Amino acid sequence: MAGLAAGAWAALAYGSGSARRASHEPSPAATSPATVPPPTTVPPTTVPPTLPPRDVAPVIANGPRDRPAVALTFDSNLTDAMIQELHTGRVASFANIAVLDELDQMQVPATIFLAGKWIEQYPDVTRRIVADPLLEVGSHSYSHMAFHQPCYGLGTLRVSEMAGDVNHSEALLRLFTSRPTPYFRFPGGCYDDAALRAVGPTGVTVIQYDLPSGDAFGTNVNAIVRNVLTNTRNGSIVVMHITGGNTAPLTALALPSIVNGLRQRGFQLVRLTDLLGAASPG
Repeated sequence: MAGLAAGAWAALAYGSGSARRASHEPSPAATSPATVPPPTTVPPTTVPPTLPPRDVAPVIANGPRDRPAVALTFDSNLTDAMIQELHTGRVASFANIAVLDELDQMQVPATIFLAGKWIEQYPDVTRRIVADPLLEVGSHSYSHMAFHQPCYGLGTLRVSEMAGDVNHSEALLRLFTSRPTPYFRFPGGCYDDAALRAVGPTGVTVIQYDLPSGDAFGTNVNAIVRNVLTNTRNGSIVVMHITGGNTAPLTALALPSIVNGLRQRGFQLVRLTDLLGAASPG
């Protein structure tokens, strides 16, 4: 995979005939729009304007194990059922502004995976995210439907629809930023070989993770913090959420202890682009 100097560390899957499923559940978040944060000194991510197609999308689950760098990543999602919860007032918001506020206050570089319907629902929050040079964005699909079943009760996306869904989400991202990464995360982390072949022509690189934080449907802040601090390794990709509401309500409360704890242990918190190398995969 071009641009990744240490190919041995990256967990690359090109199809082994078995399905993969993440050990975290899809999630949502709470609050309202905020102002664009002040500029920082972290340089913006630069990627090619178009992504080269592949027969099979590559998968990365972690960065190099030879240095103490860690990527905190955050998923947003919004399904039709969640939109109905918003319309009926059952949930006030699925945009957890408090997570972004904590990242800003602690000056934490991070990678945010945005789902297309979430972007459409929260354009001002999306603008805030892409305006912050500490943050970079990737796609978390458009509809947040499952690319493989079972997948935590998500609706099923047909194989023939998968590339179109990814391209739709990529096009939405480009309405907000000229510098999206080529990174894509499957809804629920659920995929199989057929899904990898289906999204290969879109040119994306699939980002999995080796450490689900446990914030999705979490009920105990200390348990989330303990899980992350105990299991983080050199090169870990940690998955958390900026969608709270009734599905990941504790992320912002857990973040300060997670960030301070990782830094005290000597880990450098970086964006995925910096974890994986200056050149984008592929």
